[in-house]
Amino acid sequence: MVTSAASIQAPGQACARLGLVIAKRHAALAVTRNALKRVIREAFRHRRHDLRPADYVVRLHARVPRMSLTALKHLARAEVDTHFERIVRMPPSRGESARDKPAAPAVATP
Repeated sequence: MVTSAASIQAPGQACARLGLVIAKRHAALAVTRNALKRVIREAFRHRRHDLRPADYVVRLHARVPRMSLTALKHLARAEVDTHFERIVRMPPSRGESARDKPAAPAVATP
C-alpha cells in the first residue's frame, strides 16, 4: 500500500480526511476489496486526531496475495498502522508548526 497526503490543505479544513483507491486489478474479489476498505477506515479512525489536517489517500499498488480473509485483515491493519504511525512521527518543516503542514508521502512494501 502507498499512503500520500495532499500538498495543499483545503481552506478551513480542521481535520484529516481519508481517500481510498483499491483497484479491482489488485483485489479481484469484491469481498476482499470491501474488507481492505473497512480495515483501512478503522485504522484511520483511531489515528485521525493525531494526523495533521490534510487529505490522505491510501492506494493499493500490488496484487493481494492468496490467503484467508482473516490473515489478510491482520496484515493490512499492521501495514496501515505502520503508515499512519510514520506520518504522525514526521517532523514539520522549518517555519511551520506540526499541525499546519500535511505529511509527505510514506511508502511501504506490499
